[in-house]
Amino acid sequence: MVSVNISVVDHVLLTTLDLGGTFVFAISGAVAAVKHRLDAFGIMVLAFAAGNVGGITRDVLIGATPPAAIDHLSYLGVSVLAGFIVFFWDALVTRLSNPVLWFDAVGLAFFAVAGAQKALLFGLNPVMAALLGMLTGIGGGMLRDLLVLQIPTVLRADLYALAALAGAAIVVAGDALHVQPIATTIVGGVVCFLLRYMAIRHGWHLPSAHSSGGE
Repeated sequence: MVSVNISVVDHVLLTTLDLGGTFVFAISGAVAAVKHRLDAFGIMVLAFAAGNVGGITRDVLIGATPPAAIDHLSYLGVSVLAGFIVFFWDALVTRLSNPVLWFDAVGLAFFAVAGAQKALLFGLNPVMAALLGMLTGIGGGMLRDLLVLQIPTVLRADLYALAALAGAAIVVAGDALHVQPIATTIVGGVVCFLLRYMAIRHGWHLPSAHSSGGE
């Protein structure tokens, strides 16, 4: 286990981002479970998986063990809360147009900046910190999609990982310029969400491969 001295402000910021991202991603997982007609237990499993896998992966890679998501009951609590909200009030949540995508976009923004911030605090170089922020953002959504037998959103042709990388890169750049972490976190999160928002609303996407065969 790596021992790192984290200030109270940094701890509060990271915990807030982590729990916020966990809650929103857990809702996206629960909504996906309801959409695929999973039972109550399946909803809770998918909510926890979507809400926590990204953070667990990040913590394991930087040596922050045991990962926060399994060391503190608050992460399980917000995941279960999200699952219950969707289970009992799914009609309200699903009134949104494609709710999985929208909650996923918010969770992506939370986790991308949280992952980059925590990686920097644990001494990773700027490039790897930005990449780890991206990985933190996309991890939960990937497992959620795989568990319901869908191609993960990150592998499709719309902006997803790139949005997470942009948000994480802003956090890393702000750290290099000695800007207050709260400011860069807000800006990075907003940029990440806006890129996903524009991709969802206007169909922005990266070029995709086209088969040259006759199929």
